[in-house]
Amino acid sequence: MSIESAFYAFASFGGAPTKEMDNAHFSKMLKETKVIGKQFTSTDADLLFNKVKAKGARKITLSDFVDKAVPEIASKLKKSVEELIADISSCSPEARATKADAVKFHDDKNMYTGVYKAGGPTNVDRNSGSLSGVVDRRVAQTDVRGTTASQK
Repeated sequence: MSIESAFYAFASFGGAPTKEMDNAHFSKMLKETKVIGKQFTSTDADLLFNKVKAKGARKITLSDFVDKAVPEIASKLKKSVEELIADISSCSPEARATKADAVKFHDDKNMYTGVYKAGGPTNVDRNSGSLSGVVDRRVAQTDVRGTTASQK
């Protein structure tokens, strides 16, 4: 992989293909290529990104990266520019997703209570298109809670 294809792969990671890189993708690239460490921190990466980008711009281009950022990083790491370019070119972006743990009260249907224990509320038997179908106004058959014998 060339430096150009690595730059475009990281710049486009998680979105539409683009030829410019923002600060988040710049930091991701430096972290995954193991450039960010004790000698070159994430704060250094943020400061360098703001130094390299054009005034008023939010992203950097490939030429900004190769001509301005790479020599700065190489001098800070005490490496040659070619060695740093080889390190960056050898990496590609990785997605790291996490798997959600089971939630006791949400996933275990034996723990459900109330209406949801019987499968949840339903409007199938009622005329739910109007207010009279949803609200039960039979005074004689309702108890204090407003429910009828068929709803208990």
